[in-house]
Amino acid sequence: MYNLKDMTLEEMEEFFVNIGESRYRAKQIYKWIYDKKITDFDEMTDISKNLRSKLKEIAYISQLKIEARRVSEVDDTVKYLFLLEDNNIIEGVAIKYRFGNTACVSTQVGCNMRCSFCASAIGGKVRDLKASEMVDQVIAIDGDYGKISNIVLMGSGEPFDNYDEVMKFIKIVNNPHGLGIGGRHITISTCGIVPKIYQFADEKLQVNLSISLHAPNDELRTQLMPINKAYPLEELMKACKYYVEKTRRRITFEYSLIEGVNDKKEHAYQLVDLLKGMLCHVNLIPINYVKEIGFKKANNEKVMMFKKIIEDAGISCTVRRELGSDIEAACGQLRRKYLKER
Repeated sequence: MYNLKDMTLEEMEEFFVNIGESRYRAKQIYKWIYDKKITDFDEMTDISKNLRSKLKEIAYISQLKIEARRVSEVDDTVKYLFLLEDNNIIEGVAIKYRFGNTACVSTQVGCNMRCSFCASAIGGKVRDLKASEMVDQVIAIDGDYGKISNIVLMGSGEPFDNYDEVMKFIKIVNNPHGLGIGGRHITISTCGIVPKIYQFADEKLQVNLSISLHAPNDELRTQLMPINKAYPLEELMKACKYYVEKTRRRITFEYSLIEGVNDKKEHAYQLVDLLKGMLCHVNLIPINYVKEIGFKKANNEKVMMFKKIIEDAGISCTVRRELGSDIEAACGQLRRKYLKER
């Protein structure tokens, strides 16, 4: 059975041609799926009964079940657990900003990157998500939380470790006949898979790129993020500079501040030396506490000191406001708790 949500518009056009139907049927189906959010072929009233019967025999339209949802009492963040067709569990988050509602989407079940501060890494990767399973997260959040205008691929998993499906997902949600979310409203976050950064730069998309950096030198970054062994900072920075030169787009560097680990004044100055002259923005993140890991967020005084050093060097910098800390909104936390209980 074909899942129609796994198809880009071009792939769906070819699908209809291959089953002896007109190419324009793809846009009709896309409208039912992504505009009207219909998953039952019988409700598609401008499709002939014969075609509806044919589609029911060979295809289906997936949808995710919301297994659990937790609503923050502090802000308007909502954490979701979604049940997949194979009974795996993934997470999604809805976040309210002044510029609109954002869906934080997972790209894998678990993660193989083994970043030492991330709950998603505990237990490793189970499998990649299909494009449809990413699309379904956005649709489910949109239906429950309210109109989604922004997407961040910052949930569980490493997007560039599932590159082809992530690119297909972007084509589907970006297509005006799909969800119609503009590229500038989509952000991909990667821990630094260097060959994929070059490949992504060559895609010439308007999609934003965010790099999970979290340390300003190789020794510390390798301790926190094993990916640094394969792609040390010198290689990563070359790839980032290539991306900026190729796309003329600014990169955001995510830096989670961990008490006593990467929050010292010397680390701030090293970060300035690393990024000076690049078209970039630094997003400082007071890290969420994960019981199994034990890291604690840096205190506010350290955060403000770090921010001042970066800004004084002429580098744009913000501190991400803490969201969903009372509902275990950080990647992997709620899923891990659910699996333990199950």
